[in-house]
Amino acid sequence: MEPRKKLRRYHEPGHLHELTFSCFRRLPLLDSDDRRRNLVRCIDSAGEETNVKLLAFVFMPEHVHLLVQPDDLNPRLDLYLARIKQPFSEQVHLELAAENPELVERLTVQERPGKKTFRFWMPGGGYDRNLFTPEAIAASLHYLHSNPVKRGLCERSIDWKWSSFRFYADANFRPDPDLPRLTSLPMGSLH
Repeated sequence: MEPRKKLRRYHEPGHLHELTFSCFRRLPLLDSDDRRRNLVRCIDSAGEETNVKLLAFVFMPEHVHLLVQPDDLNPRLDLYLARIKQPFSEQVHLELAAENPELVERLTVQERPGKKTFRFWMPGGGYDRNLFTPEAIAASLHYLHSNPVKRGLCERSIDWKWSSFRFYADANFRPDPDLPRLTSLPMGSLH
């Protein structure tokens, strides 16, 4: 059984949060457009349900980065992540049970005697970093958007469909129904 990490989340009104969470054993499980589109639906639904706005994102083959802004004074980012991860994991489990039972077995762990659990995501809360200075926010955006280039998934950030780069770089950007709904950064967040 893997130890469960305890993650303490802190929130101050006006702070943004850079959230990162990974696929189980860092396997490249976010490798299909259909799966990524399902993740988009879960992110949109979780944001509506928990009053969290998505400001930027990138989907990598084995992990996800989100830059979010909670609207509530006492946000439940743990609930936001649960509302993304749990339904998505259930969808993938059903998909794989029909198409790839060997992978289901590989992603199933003995949680305790007599109980096995399918894991799409690494256990625990992932990584959460508070951002409140324009410099930190700009650095986070740059990091998220350059991630696919650094990994060799594309030559330029604008070429990676599964990120918010075009939302910020292209003045003529039209919402893509495959991508999550984005909210522009709050005024004064960047120099």
